[in-house]
Amino acid sequence: MSTGAPTVWTSPGVLARMSAVARTRRWTVAVWAAMVAWAIVLFDIARDAFFDFRLGRFDLGNMVQAVWSTAHGRPLEITSAAGEQVYRLGYHVDPFLVLLAPVWVLWSSPLALAFVQIAVSALGALPVYWLAERHSGSQRTGALLAAAYLLYPWVAWGALDVFHPVSLATTLLLYGIWFLDADRLLAFGVCAFLVAATGELMGLVIAGLGLWYALARGRRRAGLGIAAGGAVWTIVALSVVVPAFSGGPSLHYDAFSEVGGSPLGIVRTAFSDPLVLVTAATRGEDVVYLLALALPLAGAFLLEPWLAAVGAIPLSVNLLAGIVPATDPYDHYSAGILPFLFAGVAIGIRRLSPSTADRVVGLVLVLCAATSVALGPWPGTSMLKASSWDPITPSSERADALERAVARVPQAAAVSATNRLGSHLSARRYVYSVPVVGSARWIVIESSDAWLPRGARGDEDPVRLAAFLRRIEQSSNWQKVSEEDGVLVFRRKG
Repeated sequence: MSTGAPTVWTSPGVLARMSAVARTRRWTVAVWAAMVAWAIVLFDIARDAFFDFRLGRFDLGNMVQAVWSTAHGRPLEITSAAGEQVYRLGYHVDPFLVLLAPVWVLWSSPLALAFVQIAVSALGALPVYWLAERHSGSQRTGALLAAAYLLYPWVAWGALDVFHPVSLATTLLLYGIWFLDADRLLAFGVCAFLVAATGELMGLVIAGLGLWYALARGRRRAGLGIAAGGAVWTIVALSVVVPAFSGGPSLHYDAFSEVGGSPLGIVRTAFSDPLVLVTAATRGEDVVYLLALALPLAGAFLLEPWLAAVGAIPLSVNLLAGIVPATDPYDHYSAGILPFLFAGVAIGIRRLSPSTADRVVGLVLVLCAATSVALGPWPGTSMLKASSWDPITPSSERADALERAVARVPQAAAVSATNRLGSHLSARRYVYSVPVVGSARWIVIESSDAWLPRGARGDEDPVRLAAFLRRIEQSSNWQKVSEEDGVLVFRRKG
């Protein structure tokens, strides 16, 4: 029977302290609430996309296999598009994936990687809030800029483009800038180490931050040391690590064939024919890309020009790459650019009066909100279209047929599958991409999924898929186990 006496949580002293905290840190509470809500909504979208088979082996399945292999004692081993067992370091130097093996042990699902990427992306709002609060002197201003970060459509799309280690660099770089801005070099070093581990080109970004610290902040010795360390990472990754694991130069150099075909080739082109670089970086789609990144922020990142210059490093790489996804803001390629846009605003507002800073951040918030409604991934506001997402959602009947087909394949069996099925079948040692069969004991084909890998990338090729399907159906080595709604499962005889 209750005596009506106050409990610990209802005593006047505790309630008064909680009320005081709520009043003094209400903007911090609001930022945390917004981050949690944002992450929940985006994870729900990612989960639906996964179960609707709209996330493929390229790239989610590739990352799943690398993490699964690491958790099973074969660090970063994957099955290449050509059907060979290789190490991911021969394609991208992103050993950050090794750190995700414990996550896989605890939650053995591709959705675990999606959750990590979305949750880490949400946490980027905190350093934006802290930087803006520090340089404006206002929690409210910081919270409004953090809200703009969460509403900026390319942050949300980057979080949903699962999974890419480099996508985590957005948040890690924001924390690194926060620590560097406070002269906390040890903490920055930890962030820089993690950023470098997300991709071979991230060393260039770290080097740029070092130059910012040396030139804009006057910390020359430390800044130049950071710059040297970042540059060395990228040089070693490209010239030593990738060749050691691939047997030659990076396959991704092909994306820069028009401007030199390699880092040294680009440097030579810059001296011998700089107009080639200018032409490559100012195509129509490049201009649209620049506007898409800059307009929602009203160009306010230019208030801190040195940081904007650092962001221009990964931006230049994207503009010079001769592939469409590099300048598609829906893709993960902008991950190294976004932190400098928001940090530029957060730090740059120190140059403004408090009232002007409030108006600038308010304008940024309004523009980000409007752009998010028009282009963001939120249900009911856009068509959920991005280059890495299949814009056509399978019918519920097709999704059920795909799920039953996946369930027919034994958990450890070597399998070859079409792309959308691949993300559900990649947690195994041998997973091949149709039309490569390799040592597969099972083949699972969605007849309408004609995206096939080709070299470092891929393309729709329905003729090639149809020819492969006819060959398997006519082969005496394969038995058709099931066919349902255009989804076929074969098992090797014998």
